[in-house]
Order: sequence, then structure tokens, then C-alpha cells
Amino acid sequence: MKYFGAHVSAAGGLENAPRNAHAIGATGFALFTKNQRQWIGKPLAAAEIAAFRRACDELGYAPAQILPHDSYLINLGHPDSEGLEKSRAAFVEEMARCQQLGLDRLNFHPGSHLQKIAEEECLDRIAASIDLALERTQGVTAVIENTAGQGSNLGYRFEHLARIIERVSDKSRVGICIDTCHTFAAGYDLRTAEACDATFDELDRIVGLEYLRGIHLNDAMKPLGSRVDRHAPLGEGQIGWECFRYIARDARFDGIPLILETPDESRWADEIARLRAFAGERV
Repeated sequence: MKYFGAHVSAAGGLENAPRNAHAIGATGFALFTKNQRQWIGKPLAAAEIAAFRRACDELGYAPAQILPHDSYLINLGHPDSEGLEKSRAAFVEEMARCQQLGLDRLNFHPGSHLQKIAEEECLDRIAASIDLALERTQGVTAVIENTAGQGSNLGYRFEHLARIIERVSDKSRVGICIDTCHTFAAGYDLRTAEACDATFDELDRIVGLEYLRGIHLNDAMKPLGSRVDRHAPLGEGQIGWECFRYIARDARFDGIPLILETPDESRWADEIARLRAFAGERV
């Protein structure tokens, strides 16, 4: 089964995230477990954890349908020791919050070299940061999201993802999330079924689809290979509908969260309904 959803708000309490997802017909969802603009969040209270778990149970959302995202402030490949330690502490806290909430994965952007260290050194720092977080938590998989390659951000080449995974000690608790806009901006074509075949075959060859733990479904405002991260509504960007029809119909993408981050929240219900129709589901 496909778990189509969106990155929904948890304003007013984490238990509102599954409720907001249910309201738009989502069978999966993403959320921030704390304010993404803060380094460290307020500790989770027992009542807050219980309310979130109860709402997920009542509305039928299991951990495999949920893709939490960490703070955008975190840079696990930071070239400076102070920034690196601050990022690592924040990431461990984010992983621990997922563990408390009963969630089994955490999606994150890998990191940036900030023009201060070599790409290879930055990638190795990211892997070491993941190792540290896995040692200090249990049951939560670190899910690396590919990037568009803006600025000094790494993770835009499939080889970057493969190098990080190669250097992580516990490969049972590391995975990837593929963002369609980022993939296209990085130079991997997704505009036709044939292009999707080639791109996902390359991903499987270089990284391995067994590591796939989620997909972000976004059209792209900018052209192929632009290295610019600008999301567009599905079917209204440079990628077009065929990619999303392809993902909806391909059994390789069953059983993982397929999450919209398109810019117009008012259209999420319609986008989800169309994706579910592509998958042959009754809406």
C-alpha cells in the first residue's frame, strides 16, 4: 500500500499532526517534533507523548507511515568543531524525541562543507555524526535526504549518499529519502517513465533501493540540473505529472511515506486524491 501524505503542522500540540493529515485524506504524514528554528526543544511531557500516540492509533497511522524531519539548523558535516558539536547534540536530541514518540525514522539533510573543507571530509563527518546518534539512541533509523546541491550542500549526488552509508557502522539503522525536486535540480531526469526508470535504476545501482525509507513528492520550478531548490505544485513545474504517476504505480515504493512538500497547502487534499487515484486506490 502507498502512504501518501504531506508535511503537516503540529501547532497546538503534536497530536494535531495526525489529525491534520487525516483531514486531507492522507495515509501518511511528516512533521517537526519541535520548532525547527530552535536548536534544542522543550522536553516532551508524558501527557504530550501519550496524546500523540493515542491520536496516531485512533486515526490508523503506524510508524512506517510517518516521516519526522529534523531542524534545518543542523549541519552534521560542519567544518568547525563548535558548529559540529552543536549540530550533533541537536541531532541526538531529535533522534531521542522520535524514540520517545514511538517513531522509527528521522529525515534530515546531510550537511554542508561551507567552502572550508573537502567534500570527502565533510561526508565522513556526516557519517561519524550518524554513528554517534545511533550509539546514543535505539530503534530510530537516520534517513538521509538527497539535496538539490545549492551552495555548499552535499547529498546531491547519489555517490554522496552511498559514501555516507558505506561509512556508517550500523547499516540496519541508516536509510535515504529521495526528494523529486532535489533529484531533478541535481541533474537526474524524471520527466518521462523512461527517465524515471534510468534514474531509479541508477539509484539502486549506486546506493540500493533497500535503503529507501521515504520520498518527498514535489515538482520543480527550475530546469533540470539547475541546482536550485524551488518546489512547485504537482504537474505544474518542470517535471510534470508522469513522474508522480510512475511512483504511485510502482510497487517498489509501497510501504513508505510519500510526502508532499508542495507550496500550496490548500491543494494538498486534491494532490493526495490524485496520487491515490494513480495508485488505483478508492478515495
